Amino acid sequence: MIEKKVHPNEFTFVKLLAASGFLGSSYGKLVHAHMILLGIELNVILKTALVDMYSKCHRMEDAVKVSNQTPERDVFLWTAILSGFIQNMKVKEAIAALSEMVMSGIVPNNFSYSTILNACSSILSLELGEQVHSRVIKAGLEDDISVGNALTDMYMKCSNLIDNALRVFRGMTSPNVITWTSLIAGFAKHGFEEDSFRSFEEMRALGLAPNSFTLSSILGACSTMKSHSQTMKLHGYIIKIKADCDIVVGNALVDAYAGLGMVDEARCVIRKMDHRDAITYTSLATRINQMGYHDRALEIIKYMNKDDVKMDGFSMSSFLSAAAGLGSMKAGMQLHCFSVKSGLRCWLSVSNGLVDLYGKCGCIHDAHRAFGEITEPDVASWNGWISGLASNGYISSALSAFEDMRLVGVKPDLVTFLLVLFACSRGGLVDLGLEYFHSMRETHGIAPQLDHYVCLIDLLGRAGQLEEAMGVIKTMPFRPDALIYKTLLSASKLHGNVPLGEDMARQGIDLDPSDPAFYILLANLYDRSGRSDLSEKARGLMRERGLTKNPCQSWIEIRYQIHHFTAEDRSHPQIDQIHEKIESLMTEFKYRGYLYRDNRDKSYHSEKLAVAFGLLSTPSKAPILIIKNTRICMDCHYFVMLVTELVEREIILREGNRVHSFKKGNCSCRGTNSYD
Repeated sequence: MIEKKVHPNEFTFVKLLAASGFLGSSYGKLVHAHMILLGIELNVILKTALVDMYSKCHRMEDAVKVSNQTPERDVFLWTAILSGFIQNMKVKEAIAALSEMVMSGIVPNNFSYSTILNACSSILSLELGEQVHSRVIKAGLEDDISVGNALTDMYMKCSNLIDNALRVFRGMTSPNVITWTSLIAGFAKHGFEEDSFRSFEEMRALGLAPNSFTLSSILGACSTMKSHSQTMKLHGYIIKIKADCDIVVGNALVDAYAGLGMVDEARCVIRKMDHRDAITYTSLATRINQMGYHDRALEIIKYMNKDDVKMDGFSMSSFLSAAAGLGSMKAGMQLHCFSVKSGLRCWLSVSNGLVDLYGKCGCIHDAHRAFGEITEPDVASWNGWISGLASNGYISSALSAFEDMRLVGVKPDLVTFLLVLFACSRGGLVDLGLEYFHSMRETHGIAPQLDHYVCLIDLLGRAGQLEEAMGVIKTMPFRPDALIYKTLLSASKLHGNVPLGEDMARQGIDLDPSDPAFYILLANLYDRSGRSDLSEKARGLMRERGLTKNPCQSWIEIRYQIHHFTAEDRSHPQIDQIHEKIESLMTEFKYRGYLYRDNRDKSYHSEKLAVAFGLLSTPSKAPILIIKNTRICMDCHYFVMLVTELVEREIILREGNRVHSFKKGNCSCRGTNSYD
């Protein structure tokens, strides 16, 4: 155009600036420079285009500077400024700009209000949303479709109730596909999946074609409902309308199938997708992680690399979670290095993932360093740090971290109190635990959930306050589930209370007769009470019902390979050397006069096999990290303590959410491992 000597005008630059908003600030600054060189007069239309471009390029200082270059402003320029602040997560600045706009005499339009309402949705501020709603009513814009859509979305996302959102929706004359999508997604979020499906069918009956976000929302409802048939039916409809080529829909299908445990179907969807991105693989990895297949989740990294899909902060945190679940320090440290090189370390979710990783792998000093590097820790950061301290046996430090969290102004959530109650339970701090439990509602306005009552019963049960624990069950506002009965049955076994244990076992079996844990715990209770006849009867009933105990497994990572061990299993290629190592250790115990009674029934438990293999396969001073899927028994716990008296090694053993760090004949649990 310039070569042909055609002089560009303001509309030319408006279009060029719009394109630059997608391409990046280097393009935008070049176009801006040409405007100055060519002497294009800066009017309100061009200022609006420049503000929009700089906002999209995350350069709000430049956007504000441009808007202030001339005094002329209109509602479109102000709306562009509002939108820019919100795009850049500067909600306070956006609200201040709205007030300044009104004070300057310019009346906000429908787009101004919908922009601010979208900000309320993003920060989940119901109070602010209601204030904006009152202004909308005064301005007479309630019937506007864009404002109505923003209000519906805001109330669905910010309120615990759906009444206000439904009131707004029903007051709209002609809801469009965006309105229906907000309604469908909102119903799913609040647990009304049936209403979500009903609304979807009603929308289609009105002749409105769903868009990709509608379909991804309804697929989310399928996943929440765990409905295989609805998911497959919806998949068929998606293929019929040729929407399966859309990456948003494809990603939602992957998440829905993987969320239902249908991993092969999820992989099939991925193979058929024309294009895949980080969300595709993050959805699959997250769901596989939730199923407990952490090694398979880590394998997804290879597929991402093969597809040339770059990790983002969400995928990185998902892989860090997999490494933490697997107890793979090698994979975790590699991910840590990559996060630093790729610049993903600055993501808060990645930093939180590192705190979780090191805490679960028993590296509490590294967890502390990772936590200390977070500029502004959020509630998830603090929860990860408190969890790491509590699970590694640093009870007083965990509770101090909770108080530090409150002092810096971060509000605890439901997870925080679960961790605090767990710490009190592990530390035997009954009175303090009760104080924290009651403070949830009285001080923090948080209603305890069923999980919190489980922790409270565990706390009282471990301390031998079985009547008080029973009183909690009778008075709590929830119907007891199997875990409640299992927790008090474990406490009854610990303290030898046969009548209470029998009652808990009976109620638990009535509720879930297929859970083998009830029969095993009851049999162990009888064994401890010297009633071997009743013990055999409980185990016989379990056999009659075709139930088997979940095999106890331990695993250890050696040179990037995970080695699994099961009690009495001889499939490992080095099993003979492992058995010889265990025998030689026990011989050394006797030679040194250690009081260890060799229990042949427990000689080859999975954790002993893993410890022996770790001693054979790792450098002489390196720490050994072992993960176990069940609680360590007292015999094995004592065995590992004695091993660390023989050899100068640290042995870290994680069982669920508890980490045992064995050093020089001592354990970080200090003998509080009560249930075996």
